[in-house]
Amino acid sequence: MALTFELDPKIDRTLRDGICTLWADVSNAGGAVGFVPPVTGEDIRPALVKHLVAMAEGRTRLLVGYDEEGAVAASAFLTHNTHRLMTHWLWLYTVMVHPRHQGNGYGRELMSAVADAARGIEGIEAVRLTCRGGTGADRFYASCGYKEVGRVPGAIRVAEGDDRDDIIMLLPLG
Repeated sequence: MALTFELDPKIDRTLRDGICTLWADVSNAGGAVGFVPPVTGEDIRPALVKHLVAMAEGRTRLLVGYDEEGAVAASAFLTHNTHRLMTHWLWLYTVMVHPRHQGNGYGRELMSAVADAARGIEGIEAVRLTCRGGTGADRFYASCGYKEVGRVPGAIRVAEGDDRDDIIMLLPLG
């Protein structure tokens, strides 16, 4: 069953809690979304609040994927670049598919919905993201059309003695 996507949904307690739970579940399953397990929703909440503030200020947009039961199953944050010479592309942050839905093609659906959403934003010509090396995420994004355009060796410290590359990827929308 396909996910149903919504760009810029109305934020209420149910959606906020759903994203927070998704983020914790993805993190605890080993997903590279800014945390190292184990984490709780309370650990995640301050990072989510930062995204919500950016949304309220018009700097970030939220794309949510709902499963057949209406639960939050996937999400991504699209953030406008504020540098005056780089407003023609946006950042993609915190791309997540719930672990129970992984392996069903929902990640590809999410990335396709991200590209469609970005194409619908006036003046946007590309989507840029970074991902943690050593996870296979770069191969996944490459399979969705993203190209590696840079790499910072050892920029991400997952744990003492476990440094990972920060991989920069770009999807031209033209």
